[in-house]
Amino acid sequence: MMTVMELLDANLEMKSKLYKDLSLRYIFLMNNGRYIVQKIKGSSKIHELMGDTWCRRRSSDLRQYHKNYQRETWYRLLQCLNHEGLQVNGKVLKPVLKERFKSFNAMFDDIHKTQTTWVVNDEQLQSELRVSISAVITPAYRSFLGRFNQYLDPGRQSEKYIKYQPEDIESLVDELFDGNPTSMGRRRT
Repeated sequence: MMTVMELLDANLEMKSKLYKDLSLRYIFLMNNGRYIVQKIKGSSKIHELMGDTWCRRRSSDLRQYHKNYQRETWYRLLQCLNHEGLQVNGKVLKPVLKERFKSFNAMFDDIHKTQTTWVVNDEQLQSELRVSISAVITPAYRSFLGRFNQYLDPGRQSEKYIKYQPEDIESLVDELFDGNPTSMGRRRT
């Protein structure tokens, strides 16, 4: 049985490399890995054969895939919210600030557009991913917005660069992994 599982793992790893997008590769590995662990744990006979050590090791692998996904996708987005280089001699550089907001908006839009088309069938995994993304992105964005939105002229200028409020970010993250290519144009009510 261990040999079969090793072959299955090797096969999944090989198939994951067909995805050029590293984020999608990690989603693929999480989706399939989670399914396998659930099936093993759901069968007392197979679970007994595989053992708790195998299940713990696989669960650890799944956590690592999740961390890798987060790093690959969301930590790059967080770089847009970095405070470094925004101030010189205590003054906020408006062109740099505007560029940071523009970059955040473009990158977030791209991630959202792509990852709303991806499917995570396991509701618990889907929820865990959304919660972990929101827990990282929303507070960072809220802090950046709160600290720097005052430096953009109210009205047209701030509307041009501040595309999202923190609540919008949370709502859009909740649309990820549904496999719905049209979700960007709609809002859930």
